[in-house]
Amino acid sequence: MQAKPQALVVMDRQSFDAHFDSARLARLAELVTLGDPVWADDLDQPAVRARLAEVEVMLTSWGAPTLTPERVAAAPALRAVLHCAGSVRGLVGEEVWRRGIRVTSGADSNAIPVAEYTLAAIIFAGKKAPFLAADEDRAYQGWGTVTGYGDLSNFGRTVGIVGFSRIGRKVVDLLKILGDTTCLVADPYADAEEVKRAGATLVPLEEMLPRVDVLSLHAPELRETHHLIGADQLGLLPDHATVINTARGSLIDSEALAAECASGRLFAILDVTDPEPLPLDSPLRRQASVMVTPHIAGSLGTEIGRLTDHAMDELARWIARQPLQSEITAEALALGLSA
Repeated sequence: MQAKPQALVVMDRQSFDAHFDSARLARLAELVTLGDPVWADDLDQPAVRARLAEVEVMLTSWGAPTLTPERVAAAPALRAVLHCAGSVRGLVGEEVWRRGIRVTSGADSNAIPVAEYTLAAIIFAGKKAPFLAADEDRAYQGWGTVTGYGDLSNFGRTVGIVGFSRIGRKVVDLLKILGDTTCLVADPYADAEEVKRAGATLVPLEEMLPRVDVLSLHAPELRETHHLIGADQLGLLPDHATVINTARGSLIDSEALAAECASGRLFAILDVTDPEPLPLDSPLRRQASVMVTPHIAGSLGTEIGRLTDHAMDELARWIARQPLQSEITAEALALGLSA
């Protein structure tokens, strides 16, 4: 019988406790050999370095230290890094790719709650619910008194998706539950036929903006996407449109967005901001036309177990030498096409 591979769980203590209840830890022990320590958040301690010498696979998550060339060199047997969270940016570097170490991500699983949050935000945006709730002059009156918010409806609306990413695709699919929705996608890397099959239409960003009731951002954080939505782009949006950002705060010019929302022309639902958290004097704070949540769209609580299960499914495939479903490559990472 082939010996089970040596494995080490690498993440901070809070993440370890969230990822591995007794049942999941037992499953992990069935798949791999867990030495002492089973878990580490510091790869430079002598006891951990001794384990690294024989470790073949790491399961990583939030709080994992960067796999620097020195740390990778201390793990000569390492062949796979299976990330139990979303992005591997800041975790793996050139030495990991040079060594040919396999890398997977839980970004597909993490996309599920983000897409669900986005759908909820789109539906609330249609009714302007967060903004009416924050407006003490309107919140406790009947709907017939509401003016200045546009059409309070989720039927026959147009939603713009910026970035046909794994999350953007899931949002397009979820939007099918709304009646007579027109879904537009802006993404320079997307294939028009693939977008069409998903139920949306690929258009240039500048063409999309004047047509949408809701604009939802799902683009990667790259140099080219910094302030992708600036004053000029916001100015193209129709009156009463809502901007939703569950991607990265830097995609939006915060000052320009604050000015548009303060004028009463636009609304915003932001789960990410730039900077994050917002400073106390940010003009985006305390505006009834802006709802800010503390980066909660991604996996939290019981949702984290889904990420763990995905990583262990990948581990089982890796052990069986089957194709990995969520493998990350250096090229895809550089283009922002993967997590």
